[in-house]
Amino acid sequence: MTNTLAEVTAVRGWFVYIIRTRHQHLYTGVTTDVARRFKEHQDGGLKGAKALRGKGPLVLEFQQALASKRQAMQLEYAIKQLPKNKKERLLQGHFDWRSLL
Repeated sequence: MTNTLAEVTAVRGWFVYIIRTRHQHLYTGVTTDVARRFKEHQDGGLKGAKALRGKGPLVLEFQQALASKRQAMQLEYAIKQLPKNKKERLLQGHFDWRSLL
């Protein structure tokens, strides 16, 4: 799922998101506001992740709402443990994120 900032919905709750850099690296994070967090990463300021600074353009590839912060953090950790080929399968919809919880 590729989203621009304008396409990101403002739904309340906890989210796991994945951002792709121009070098095809994948960054996974957790937030309560995907649009705000994505903009912070894009702007490259102090609130954005160091790992993403200077790596733009960035593309929001994935976002998933979860029931709690705990679930979001568990999913984030599980995704970070996956090899890149499985992350790519997740992004293409060929791997169910629910199996990671």
